Formats: sequence, structure tokens, C-alpha cells
Amino acid sequence: MQIIRKFKQFISINFTFKNIGILFLKIFIVLMIFLVSVPLNILFVLNQYYKDYIYYDAAEVPETRVAIVFGAGLSADANSPSSILEDRVMSAVELYKEGKVQKIIMSGDNRFEDYNEPQVMIDFAKKNGVSSFDLQPDFAGRRTYDTCYRAKYIFGVEKAVLITQDFHLTRALYTCSSLGIDSIGYSADRSLYKNMSIFTYRDIAATLLAFWELNVSPPEVLLGDKINF
Repeated sequence: MQIIRKFKQFISINFTFKNIGILFLKIFIVLMIFLVSVPLNILFVLNQYYKDYIYYDAAEVPETRVAIVFGAGLSADANSPSSILEDRVMSAVELYKEGKVQKIIMSGDNRFEDYNEPQVMIDFAKKNGVSSFDLQPDFAGRRTYDTCYRAKYIFGVEKAVLITQDFHLTRALYTCSSLGIDSIGYSADRSLYKNMSIFTYRDIAATLLAFWELNVSPPEVLLGDKINF
């Protein structure tokens, strides 16, 4: 009888452990569904909301005083824009020549002495017919958040056309709009780009990071004296 009693106790304990294991498995599955569905819903909502603020035809872009061009890397020798950045600058030149914008902020990275993204952007725009008087470098636009924040609080921009490629436009619009700039976007997709899938997936992660930074934990931004632009 004692053996039977101990066997029943053993079975009862094992059954309890099994139930606990099943419970933890269910909790894990629910958490995984939550961790996947919430980011996907955030991305879906942002893309759906901002798609109506994106223009693909320069003729349809409303006249806006300021355009903001986001940096996107330089050539290996750091003397010319990357193909993606060249298209962004040329899209700004197009809007400028058509009278859609009057001033252009060239925002990029200049944290290293031999890497001056905004200056390369400005030089390229000047070669293509933009007056130096209408160009403003932002030497501390290291990230989209920095560019938007500095446009608002250093350059005093209240309204702007954001110029970048499709894969980046939703994040740019979301960030600048959330920081207080009345923004529309102009697509700079003028050619096919290598490693496009990498840029797209990276921007998905960056958009989720932007959501966190804008709603939970704002990052530090390099500031300075205000510039009347």
C-alpha cells in the first residue's frame, strides 16, 4: 500500500509540473505574438497615415519655403555623394528650380575631420545651379532625429518639405512631425539602388527605435547657437 501511495504522489507531482510547463509555454507564445504584432501594427499605422503626405511629382508639391535633405553617405574618398545621396540632392535641386522651395538645409554627418557630408551636398547643389545664399549646412545631422530636432530648434523651421527615398520617408515624416515641424515628403527615388533590401529592413528597425525615442526615451542631440535661416 505504501508503494502505491508513493507512486500516486509521484504521478501527481509530475502532472503538476506538466501543467506548469504548459502554462509557461502558453505565456511564452502570447508574449511572442505580442512582441511581433505590436511592432507590425506600429509600422502599418505609420505607413498608412503618412502615405498621403508623400509626393512623387514635383509639379504637385505645394510651395514651401524650406526643404530638408537628409544625409546618406559619401563615396569611398569622401569627396562626392553616394548614389542615394546624389538623388536626394538632385531632387532638392529640382524643387528649387521649379520654385517649389526657396531654401535648402543640407543635413549630414561631420564628426570626422575628413568626412564632411553637408559640405559635399552643398557643393554638389551649387554645381547644379543652386545659389549658395539659399543653402544652409547642418553639420550635426547624424541621425534623422538629430536633423529634425535641429531644424526645429536651431534653424527655427516650422514647415518643410522632407527629401529622401521612399524607404526612409515615413520615418522622416513621423519624426519631424512629432517634433513640431509641419512636414510633407518628396520622394527622391530616381534610380535603382544596390542592397535595397538591407536599407529597407534597417529602416524598419530604425522606425521602431524612433517610436521609442519619440514616446519614451528622447536621445541627446548636439545643439548650439540658433541660426536665423
